Amino acid sequence: MPGSRKRIRATPSVALPASTEPPASLPDMPSPPGPVLRCAGRTLDLARPLVMGVINTTPDSFSDGGSLYRDSKLDTDLALCRAQDMVAAGAMILDVGGESTRPGAAPVSAAQEMDRVLPVVERIAAELDVVISVDTSSPALMTAAAAAGAGMLNDVRALGRDGALAAAARSGLPVCLMHMQGEPGTMQADPSYADVVAEVREYLRRRVSECEAGGIARERLLLDPGFGFGKSVAHNMQLLGGLGQLAQLGLPLLVGLSRKSLIGRLLGREVHERLPASLALAVMAAERGARIIRTHDVRATHDALAMWSALQEQDNT
Repeated sequence: MPGSRKRIRATPSVALPASTEPPASLPDMPSPPGPVLRCAGRTLDLARPLVMGVINTTPDSFSDGGSLYRDSKLDTDLALCRAQDMVAAGAMILDVGGESTRPGAAPVSAAQEMDRVLPVVERIAAELDVVISVDTSSPALMTAAAAAGAGMLNDVRALGRDGALAAAARSGLPVCLMHMQGEPGTMQADPSYADVVAEVREYLRRRVSECEAGGIARERLLLDPGFGFGKSVAHNMQLLGGLGQLAQLGLPLLVGLSRKSLIGRLLGREVHERLPASLALAVMAAERGARIIRTHDVRATHDALAMWSALQEQDNT
């Protein structure tokens, strides 16, 4: 029964059973003040980069779609176990999504998305002390997820759907606004930019202004450049190199490069072979100002960022 389980608290370093090595803790040294996100009663200190673990409740996501299904049905026990493992490995945020946004993905109905996401959010909220992010563009799911215990909203369409901005404003939750050129079904057909960094920056700046005008306070906003969402390999690399220009907008950056197709295209690696390059990209993103790293591989990403943070602390002493 849900009530009989011990709640696990998300911390940068969590004790594990004696049979496993604990994740390397982030250095216990003073850090310069960073932005703070208030997430429905929980607080995230972004002085150092944090890890966001990916929990896909879809049967068709590009990397791990269907892994939480048993007999063709979503299994919330499997989802909870995945969440527990990620928290124990160092995830401070869990990002739960119910609509695949891989290139070529077909949209799902709001009802189907809610049926996938809400039971998992409710289960995690009842069992674990961690910030739950809900990856959705649906106004109805934003409202329902906030009531179910979510602490953050993560929208690949930057609150562009009718009613999404108003729903996000009413929720009181932090919101991540992502850039995407086109829609998932067609976004990789022929992405085109004159200057990808400048255009993504201007789009995000404009969306921030529109969100503020719609009642979302600036301190509740995060930005995601949308790697792989309507971008070629060259666009993605230019964005990574120009990440510091996006950081100049003054809002925390959330970056998702884990297992992305750009790794496959540059290195010829299949999805299950992309961890080393994903870790390199995570560290490069942190070096350029990213404060939240979204990943499928929490422990390895946590450890890579811990080592980078240790060096940063040493350089600052």
